[in-house]
Amino acid sequence: MNPDFITFDNDVEKNISFRKLDYDRDLTNVFLWMHQQHVIPFWQLNLPFAKFSGHLKDALDDRHQTLYIGEIDGHPMSYWEAYWVKDDVVEKCYDAEPFDQGIHLLIGDTQYLGRGYALPLLRAMVDFQFKRPETKKVVAEPDIRNEKMIHVFEKCGFEAIHPIKLPDKTGLLMFCHRETFEKRWSHEGFYQEV
Repeated sequence: MNPDFITFDNDVEKNISFRKLDYDRDLTNVFLWMHQQHVIPFWQLNLPFAKFSGHLKDALDDRHQTLYIGEIDGHPMSYWEAYWVKDDVVEKCYDAEPFDQGIHLLIGDTQYLGRGYALPLLRAMVDFQFKRPETKKVVAEPDIRNEKMIHVFEKCGFEAIHPIKLPDKTGLLMFCHRETFEKRWSHEGFYQEV
C-alpha cells in the first residue's frame, strides 16, 4: 500500500510514513495495541475482539476523521486519528476555526517505545496536517494524566491552553499554530520528503 505521506527524519535516520487504516489488514494489530498496558489507561478500548472490531468499523465510517497507521521504515507501529474539530466534541471547548484539525495517537508496538520516536512521528503528522493550506492550527487534548505525551506535544510546538472535560477523560487542550510550528522546525532541516 502506498503511504499518504512519507518523510525521512534526519533525527532518527528513518522513513516515517502514514497510510490510511485498512480494516482487514490492520484490525488485528490495532486490537492488540489497544490491549497494551501503556495504552489501556488512556484509550480504554481493551474490548473483546468482536466489540472492538465493531468500534473500529464505526470509527472508519465517521466522516469527520481519518484513521492512519504510522510506520517506521515500512513497519506498522502506531495508530492515529486525524480529525476535523468542526463536528467533534472538542469544538465546544474553544472558539474553533473552520479548518482546525485535531490528532489522537498511540505507539502500539512496544519495541518502538522509549526510543525517541514519539516526537519525530508527531512532528511528521502535524506537518502532514499543515499540508492543508487552510489549516492554521492543530489541536490536541491528551489525557491530563499523560505527562509523557504532554511533554512530547510541547516539544513539537503545542502550547497548553486549559483542561477540558470530555466524555471519556479530562484532557489538556493544546494548540499548535502553523506559524509556531514552521518557525520551530523549518530551519532545522529535520526531515526531507521522500
